[in-house]
Amino acid sequence: MKLIDTKDAVGHILCHDITQIVKGVTKQARFRKGHVVTEEDIPVLLSLGKDHLYIWEKQEGMLHENEAAQILYDICRNDYMKPSEVKEGKIELIAECDGVFKVDVARLDEINSLDEIMIATRHNNFPVKAGDKLAGTRVIPLVIDEKKLHAAQKIAGDKPLLSLLPYRHKKVGIVTTGNEVYYGRIKDTFGPVIMQKLSEYDVTLLGQKLSDDNPENITARIREFLDEGADMVVCTGGMSVDPDDKTPAAIKATGAEIVSYGAPVLPGAMFLLSYYNGNIPILGLPGCVMYAKRTIFDLVLPRIMADERLSKKDLAVLGHGGLCLNCEVCHYPYCSFGKA
Repeated sequence: MKLIDTKDAVGHILCHDITQIVKGVTKQARFRKGHVVTEEDIPVLLSLGKDHLYIWEKQEGMLHENEAAQILYDICRNDYMKPSEVKEGKIELIAECDGVFKVDVARLDEINSLDEIMIATRHNNFPVKAGDKLAGTRVIPLVIDEKKLHAAQKIAGDKPLLSLLPYRHKKVGIVTTGNEVYYGRIKDTFGPVIMQKLSEYDVTLLGQKLSDDNPENITARIREFLDEGADMVVCTGGMSVDPDDKTPAAIKATGAEIVSYGAPVLPGAMFLLSYYNGNIPILGLPGCVMYAKRTIFDLVLPRIMADERLSKKDLAVLGHGGLCLNCEVCHYPYCSFGKA
């Protein structure tokens, strides 16, 4: 590109957008990259503070900011994402469905360590809605050595940097345990909380079954839901280490593989995650889920609804950011809870 006096720019092609800012009114490109400057444009450009302009002169081995942003977008893009319009050398990625946003953080960090290149994203494992912004790509200068983009492409390899896992339909059963509820001594208040949280997803509720504290009966209620074709079973109550709390043993008795009994999250330390037949999650929820605004259940439910099979390590890393601050006004997921 070449710098010239604005008064001499008639007939030349702009190599970058020129933004007009009117406080409280507008902030948008008054002239777009590629615009051929006319005589009438000169006073307008001068009023925008542009005494000099960069005009485009293609140089071998150099890329314009828009071309470079497109390459970074290609590194990131994956299914269920669409691009925004290229504007001032920036392209944003937009979600095309509800789901869980995933980021390969290690490769992202490596690419962002390159000079004059940037990709900004939402947090890994962030629950998003269709239309949400996922990421933005751009380069810092107006023109950049294409070798730097080649370096970014080499780091990225053949696998996109980002992914979006759409939520899947699931048939869910709720097993509520405890003599106090089973015998009608108190009213169940756990079930409605679980139902409300599940209602945010594409769920068919198979029902809620009550059980006393007999572990064999708890196991039987879980198996009944499995026989009905449940894709997930949520068990409430009986999850502490007290001798009378039998739910963990009852879940294990179904033949489910216990991934973890316990998670480094507060509220939610006594959470149990298991899988029956390799792919049907059976969850044991601690009592905090009933009364706390946000808990371990809110962190794992979106990922389970997106058919992500969670490992013990997936739970272990939740410790960094796993302390809920119990804010008077809850802004989850737009807060630090669950964000590593």
